[in-house]
Amino acid sequence: MEQDAWPRVAVMGAGAVGCYFGGMLARAGAPVRLIGRARHTEAIQRDGLWLESLHFRQQISIAASSDVSAARDADIVLFCVKTYDTEEAAQVLAPHLRPSTLVLSLQNGVDNVERIRSAAKIEAIPAVVYVAVAIGAPARIRHSGRGDLIIGGLPESACRHELTTIAALFERASIPCRVSGNIEADLWTKMIINCAYNAISALGHSQYGPIVQNPWTRGVMTQVTEEAIAVACAAGVRLPEGVVEAVLKLADTMSGATSSTAQDIAHGSRTEIDSLNGYVVRLGARLGVATPVNQTLHGLVKLLEESTKM
Repeated sequence: MEQDAWPRVAVMGAGAVGCYFGGMLARAGAPVRLIGRARHTEAIQRDGLWLESLHFRQQISIAASSDVSAARDADIVLFCVKTYDTEEAAQVLAPHLRPSTLVLSLQNGVDNVERIRSAAKIEAIPAVVYVAVAIGAPARIRHSGRGDLIIGGLPESACRHELTTIAALFERASIPCRVSGNIEADLWTKMIINCAYNAISALGHSQYGPIVQNPWTRGVMTQVTEEAIAVACAAGVRLPEGVVEAVLKLADTMSGATSSTAQDIAHGSRTEIDSLNGYVVRLGARLGVATPVNQTLHGLVKLLEESTKM
């Protein structure tokens, strides 16, 4: 790719996260094609993508399709599907990729890159996403906090040049993006944050700020975090110091955020809780680490998920 030329970008999974980052790239001038459910993509084709950001409100002209073949000419694919759709989406996407196409996993959880590789032999690049964003209606995205990325390479993954090229692409679109030297720790830190906030936000119908300010839920968050840290350490993950403090501090910049789990419950959709607290519980059981608080939150969200399913 020429230095000043925009690469062609496809977004596999045009939900809130995919539309936000795809929309920001398109707003900056990149050729972007969103791939998602027909109801959503048809509205985008008709009206454009309305992005209500912290910093602007704008109708963005952007291509959209419900056909995965729309990714066939992409230089970069942002892989933004829900974690439970990872394998199927990777298998459907694979035949439409060129050998040189870079695939970036912008998903919750810590094992998506391995699952993508196992399912479709795609060497994806892991990314950690920090953004508070929601779909208010088809083709309408509301951004309420942060909007930055961390990318990195796992063993036998992307080279440093590819990572710096991708980071520069996002920075050019006013999306802060840093290249990590320990992406595994960053993925785990983000998952632990999700474990602490997502279930409580869904069960308590609460935004992040009140969850941290409440002494009882703050205590639960601390217990969830300490259990997850113990599992990570048992798994050999080198976490940084101060993870508990980082978890609680997130609400400073995302006080008005509502978790994706809460949004899924509100829409009667399946949640990603199995890849968050559920993952910690399963891995903890294999490693002999007790995770009773994570297990409780996982079980309660699964019950709520069943009762609200449409």
